[in-house]
Amino acid sequence: MTPMGRPLLNRRLAAFGTTIFAEMSALAVETGSINLGQGFPDSDGPEEVREAAVRALRDGRGNQYPPGPGIPELRSAVAEHQRRWYGLSYDPDREVLVTAGATEAIAASLLALLEPGDEVIALEPYYDSYAACIAMAGGTRVPVTLRPDGDAFRLDLDELRAAVTDRTRLILLNTPHNPTGTVLTREELAAVAELAVERDLLVVTDEVYEHLVFGAEHTPLASFPGMRERTVTISSAGKTFSFTGWKVGWVTGSAELVAAVRSAKQFLTYVSSGPFQYAVAEALRLPDSYFHTIREDLLAKRDLLAGGLADAGFTVFRPSGTYFITTDIRPLGETDGFAFCRALPERCGVVAIPNAVFYDHQDQGAPFVRFAFCKRESVLEEASTRLKSLAG
Repeated sequence: MTPMGRPLLNRRLAAFGTTIFAEMSALAVETGSINLGQGFPDSDGPEEVREAAVRALRDGRGNQYPPGPGIPELRSAVAEHQRRWYGLSYDPDREVLVTAGATEAIAASLLALLEPGDEVIALEPYYDSYAACIAMAGGTRVPVTLRPDGDAFRLDLDELRAAVTDRTRLILLNTPHNPTGTVLTREELAAVAELAVERDLLVVTDEVYEHLVFGAEHTPLASFPGMRERTVTISSAGKTFSFTGWKVGWVTGSAELVAAVRSAKQFLTYVSSGPFQYAVAEALRLPDSYFHTIREDLLAKRDLLAGGLADAGFTVFRPSGTYFITTDIRPLGETDGFAFCRALPERCGVVAIPNAVFYDHQDQGAPFVRFAFCKRESVLEEASTRLKSLAG
């Protein structure tokens, strides 16, 4: 019997146990497997950015509490980045907020903008923290499923429109999309924007993979007519600069939206990553060549792993963005992604993630498995060699 005669964990979180990432990463260590499950690079980002963090530490910049909204240098750099890449203008003092990575930005946005009972439309499959954050805010999750169409996953705009009710408060959008690698087109985003304006909805957009797109174009939803004042745009440094452990993210939006998110954020971490904020401010001002090079490097790695997976017998959905590849295991005679991923380390020394964990409708995601290709080429080559044993 627990104290007070009831479970200790808040019932809103009762359905969320240990994340699949922790489980599979522990399995990778236990078996000595190549970890293509959790999405972190196996090499650091630019040396000049790392040295910028060292300078900040040595100079005493950020070693004490930074300003609550983030240091002015980083807020200015974020505003410059949005203008440089997308032509979006934001006031760094009122319309930019620095957060402890994109994960906190998502949590703070949903806690700030939702009331209990509000419905949130999320594209399924979705990053696992979305479900937990909606639950913590007392919202109701309404999934709209991305489904395979040829060699990619697609959004059904009619299904999205049908999901909106009088209780819908916001759409939680992720593009480029984890885990499927889908990048919503300009036409699809225009339809989402039209729907949001027509039904007076807020939109929270997770754009952390904005620079990791291949043969596609990333267009912020906030750039569409009527969307700037109703869109909270989220991004972070971890994916673009390969410093995922620094946990530096940011929110851009109208002054009113950012003030609301800041009201929640100040009671979560308050502030974080002081010296790293100075380094990320410098990183955002790197020349265009850096952003082109990281995209080209990841494109080569995508194609390397995609080829290995195809040779091993998987159906491969070649992503247009992110650094994940979704595969279908049914050609291998398998249908249960959970069982497949738990057995894979012993079978061939590779760890992956079952996509079903990202679904409300787990049957829809059962045969799909995600692999990360943000690793050194030698690692991807070895993983591909090991996976070939699946093909007999």
